[in-house]
Amino acid sequence: MSDVARLAGVSKMTVSRVLAGHSVAPATRERVQQAIDELGYVADAAAGALSSGRSEFVAVLVPSLASSNFSDTVRGLSAALEPHGLQLLIGDTDYHLDREENLVRSMLRHQPRCIALTGSRHTEATRTLLRRAGVPVVEMWDFPSDPIDAAVGFSNVNAAREMVRYLAGRGHQRIGFIGGASELDRRGLDRLKGFRMEMKALGLDAGRVIRLGDSPITMSHGGPAMAALLEAWPDTQAVMCVSDMSAFGAIMECHRRGIKVPDDIAVAGFGNFEVAACCMPSITTISVDAYGIGLRTGAALLAALEAYEQGVVRHAGKRIRVDYEVVTRESA
Repeated sequence: MSDVARLAGVSKMTVSRVLAGHSVAPATRERVQQAIDELGYVADAAAGALSSGRSEFVAVLVPSLASSNFSDTVRGLSAALEPHGLQLLIGDTDYHLDREENLVRSMLRHQPRCIALTGSRHTEATRTLLRRAGVPVVEMWDFPSDPIDAAVGFSNVNAAREMVRYLAGRGHQRIGFIGGASELDRRGLDRLKGFRMEMKALGLDAGRVIRLGDSPITMSHGGPAMAALLEAWPDTQAVMCVSDMSAFGAIMECHRRGIKVPDDIAVAGFGNFEVAACCMPSITTISVDAYGIGLRTGAALLAALEAYEQGVVRHAGKRIRVDYEVVTRESA
C-alpha cells in the first residue's frame, strides 16, 4: 500500500479509502487505480476483514461436489451472490456431521458474511456455533419445522410418497426400494421413510427394501442392489431407487439378465440427473430444481444481509418451499 501511495502521490489513507470503496475525488481514484494496476497490487482481504469486521465471502457446505445436484446448487448460489461482490468458500462434508462441525468452526474464524449448508441435521455443537455466529444462515435441500435461521428446500419424505403413489397408480403393487446402507445420508433415509409410509397407507407390503453401499450412492451400487432385490423377491413389479444413479445401475443389471424395463419390471429414480434423460430406457424420476435452490438461497441470504445492514430485526424460522414433480419417462 505504501508503494501504491508513493507512485500515485497520495497518502496511504487515500489508498485505503479507494480500496474500501469510500468517497474519493474521481481524478484521485483513477490515479490510485493506475498505480495499483501498474504494480499488480492485491489487497490483503484477511487484513481488511480484521479492520472492518466483515469479509466478502459466503461459507457454503455441501455433502459432495461429485454430485451434479449439489454442484448445480453451488452454481446457483454463485450466480446470485457474485454480482453483489460476494464470493463462495466451499466445504465438502462427505456426509459426515463431525466433519461439517469442524468445517463450520474453521470457516467462522474467517468471519463469513453468511453461511449456507445442506440439510437440517447437525451436531448440537454445530447448531450452537451457527446460532451464535451472528450472521444469516440458510439450510438447503430440506424443509425442517424448526430451522436454525432460514431454510430453502422440500420434504424428501413427501416427494418419495408421491413417487410411490405414481407407481401404484400405474397398477404396481409389489414395489421395492433400493437405497444406501449408510445412516449418514439423511435425505436418502427420508426417502426410504416416505416409501414405507405411503406403501403402508396404500395397504401394500413395505418390506421389499435393499440397502447397499456407502454415501454417496453411485451407479455401481444399483446393479448389486437390484440383483439382491430380485433374489429376495423375484415377483417384484416395480422398484423405487434412492437416486437416478442407482436407478441407472439397476436398469443395467436388468439388461444383463434379459429383464425388460418397464415391461417386466418398472424402475424409478430420484433427482432428475442428466443420466436419467440419457439412459435407455430413460428414467422416470423426481425432478428438483437444484440450480433454483442455489438461486433462492442466495436471494434469501442477500435479503437477510440487507436487513442486518439496515438494522431491521429479523426473526428465525423462515422457510422457502421448493417445488418438485414426477417426471414421467420410459422406465416406469
